[in-house]
Amino acid sequence: MRQKNELLRAIPSVDRLLQHSDLKSWKEKNKKVTEVIRKVLDNTRSNILSQELELNEEIIDEEIIIKKVIKKLRDKSEPKLKQVINATGVVLHTNLGRAVLSEEAQQAVARVANNYSNLEFNLESGKRGSRYSHVEELLCELTGAESALVVNNNASAVLLVLTALAKGKQVVVSRGQLIEIGGSFRIPEIMEQSQAELVEVGTTNKTYSSDYERAIGEETGLLLKVHTSNYVIKGFTKETTNEELVDLGQKYNLPVVEDLGSGFLVDLDRLRIRASEIEPTVQSCVSSGVDVVTFSGDKLLGGPQAGIIVGRESYISKIKKCPLTRAVRIDKFTVAALEATLRSYYFGNEIEEIPTLRMLSSKQEEIHRRSEKVIAKLKSQLDSDIEIELHSGNSQVGGGALPTTDLPTANISIKASRINSKQLMDRMRDGKPSVIARIENERVLLDLRTVFPNQEESLISAIVGILRGK
Repeated sequence: MRQKNELLRAIPSVDRLLQHSDLKSWKEKNKKVTEVIRKVLDNTRSNILSQELELNEEIIDEEIIIKKVIKKLRDKSEPKLKQVINATGVVLHTNLGRAVLSEEAQQAVARVANNYSNLEFNLESGKRGSRYSHVEELLCELTGAESALVVNNNASAVLLVLTALAKGKQVVVSRGQLIEIGGSFRIPEIMEQSQAELVEVGTTNKTYSSDYERAIGEETGLLLKVHTSNYVIKGFTKETTNEELVDLGQKYNLPVVEDLGSGFLVDLDRLRIRASEIEPTVQSCVSSGVDVVTFSGDKLLGGPQAGIIVGRESYISKIKKCPLTRAVRIDKFTVAALEATLRSYYFGNEIEEIPTLRMLSSKQEEIHRRSEKVIAKLKSQLDSDIEIELHSGNSQVGGGALPTTDLPTANISIKASRINSKQLMDRMRDGKPSVIARIENERVLLDLRTVFPNQEESLISAIVGILRGK
């Protein structure tokens, strides 16, 4: 076994590696080849110098080094943000990007990406316009609100509203609504960031109108209601209604703000969903008299990531003038995608055109039929020792929406003797395309509710390739 110094001297040079035939095509299309080679060689030297055990001669093998270089070049040449097949059955999968845009929204984004646009230019007057004007009228017509504003996500929307309307003042909120959303993002911390003072009232399970009223004083800035969209409290409970809060707000001349979180624009009945919890629509909140309502664009709405604020003109106007508004404003792609999404609602085509709503409303029988066809194709290409079965199951809404509501579905279950379920999942995830599924009872489960029909052949090819060892 060679000593460290010998191995260091035997490392192939950059010039020598550049002449390798396997790098010829890479040199023609990638100007970073020399830089990548140097990084791989530097890493090789570091490994030799830090190695305490016996050093393996393979560490300086030219072919092995070339493979490492090509792998790094390939990794750098491919996008990190990749398309995946979501076979989990979770419709609004936060880790997989939540709502998928409709075709209309995709086309709208492409149009503004490929051309200049009138983002902040009024074509009628020839003067500067507002980027919010492209969606404000649609939002007002759809929700019944007097005015609207859109920022980059709902957390920003809540922070902006609190900053604009209650900075340095007290905000009264029920103790049972001090929620935490993904990433340990908590309402009390948002309140602190906005420089508003949190005043908790009631108990975890019961809060009355009188609890809010006792907390109102000269320093009170607003009354806040937070919809518990990612959990449900059942049993011995009492929640103050919107109408009761609105009466208090009017009595003491205080704005009432409700953070809906997800934000539905359609009734669950239209989607054929039987929810075990209440999911109010934005329209119902506005009509109840709530002054300001905030909700997400990329959850139940089925659009791009955005924080939507609707409500009374007097309050929205004040929010628009807040300096923080510019820091959290939306870009042209969000404007384009959101406008197209809202237009689907306006013309009554939302369930047919918006993928999120289409997936939520898919019937179990339809998913069952699709799954049977996929199973037949899998079995025709795989050995008989691989168990592929169809079972009834439940999909999930995801995205912190309707947490206890299950969507009846059909699951394709796969079990192979030569590879365990975790290994199969790992290889599916590392494939091209990457397939994300889930494991239950030592079987890999595929739920076609969240797999688009045009992805089925790719899904089949990926699984067959893995189980055949290709």
